[in-house]
Amino acid sequence: MRNQEKHFMNGEWVASTGNETTEVINPATEEVIGTISLGTKEDLDKAVKAARAAFPSFSKTSRNERVEMLENIVRGYEKRKDELVEVMTQELGAPLKVSEEVHYKMGYEHFSKAAEALKSYTFTEDRGGHTIIKEAIGVSGLITPWNFPTNQTSLKIAGAIAAGSPVVLKPAEITPFAAMILAEIIDEAGVPKGVFNLVNGTGNVIGDGISSHPDIDFVSFTGSGAVGSKIMENAADNVKKVALELGGKSPLIVLDDADVDEAAETAVHHIAMNTGQVCSAATRVLIPESMKDAFEKALLNALPKFTVGDPREDHATGPLVSKKQWDTVQSYIEKGIEEGATLLAGGTGKPDGIDKGYFAKHTIFTNVKNDMTIAQEEIFGPVMSVITYQDLNHALEIANDTVYGLAGYVVGKDEKTLKYVAEHIRAGQITINNAETDYFAPFGGFKQSGIGREWGDFGIEEYLEVKAVMGLPTA
Repeated sequence: MRNQEKHFMNGEWVASTGNETTEVINPATEEVIGTISLGTKEDLDKAVKAARAAFPSFSKTSRNERVEMLENIVRGYEKRKDELVEVMTQELGAPLKVSEEVHYKMGYEHFSKAAEALKSYTFTEDRGGHTIIKEAIGVSGLITPWNFPTNQTSLKIAGAIAAGSPVVLKPAEITPFAAMILAEIIDEAGVPKGVFNLVNGTGNVIGDGISSHPDIDFVSFTGSGAVGSKIMENAADNVKKVALELGGKSPLIVLDDADVDEAAETAVHHIAMNTGQVCSAATRVLIPESMKDAFEKALLNALPKFTVGDPREDHATGPLVSKKQWDTVQSYIEKGIEEGATLLAGGTGKPDGIDKGYFAKHTIFTNVKNDMTIAQEEIFGPVMSVITYQDLNHALEIANDTVYGLAGYVVGKDEKTLKYVAEHIRAGQITINNAETDYFAPFGGFKQSGIGREWGDFGIEEYLEVKAVMGLPTA
């Protein structure tokens, strides 16, 4: 049991001013694995005060000092690898292999790439008669989601430290423990007191408190569109800068020259990895009408490779994160059936042989129309919609017919066509033929998928303000 009922602020673990706690549940077993304190407005005020006090000196630290801090964090992160992998499997339900090769790795990459980007980052630029200076924005409030307990926290913390901006972090209350380990790592890395602060709590109290706090200068949020809109509304009162990553309904366009079996396996991977709880997952699969029968057969052949079960065993997919999320996914599956989509595989209920845990079936709908609910709304579960297209322009019309624009995917062989499709999908990051992730590449969305970009030097930019100085002598 992890009973960690304190918040981290000004370099130490501090008891809450309130007495409300919440249990953290292992979604694979439905058992309690620990408790955390639900912070109060007073707790948040203390954390913000500590960050505000740290800002003047931390914002003036040298590039080399901040590089050293980030590199120390990387070393500490490596030392705690086994514990991080274990706790993410417990609180999120991710299979051990996924916790190690996806969640742990992404956190590591964000810290290390931020350190590398910082070494060559230009904070001052001479432009003829004036000088451009990029300065730390101030106190930054970070609100992170439950689906990637180290990825979102690490990329935001890394960018802020690189920029010289103190932070107050609110991790998701259903997956808080990985972030609390990060607090210990950051403390041991020599980051000054008050630069990193963590307050657990609910969105209504701590989340709203961060986005409306007059002494927080910037909010970086990853989560749902509804909450993102509320953050913008709260921030408007004191014209606070916000960065939002709000999810997606990303298309995977399969070209007519693609290998059908490889494309089908790619499609299944997107709903299987992290149980489909991925904001950038390709949940709409667009295929040529002529490929429909062959692709459906290939999907059914690929599915058995992606087993669902105990995350401590060798399975591709674990449970959904909570009973609430399981219920949500079931309601969308029911909606797909109700609207007339064809259920090719999966459906409601738990997989055969599983009676405990929030496990869901890999579910594939075909004969989906793009105006159906399952094709338009983010389900955040292992559910795929297969949509046919007539020609390339029709495919792009379908791909862009969404309020979202976070990611897009295309598989095929003709380089000219691949390039054309990539250039015409309205989304922030496009992946061609399962290209390897580049953690220096910007990540963020068009349209209702958000505002701003993260990762690498783009992640540092989020935490900076630009100042123009006229008449400053140049060297």
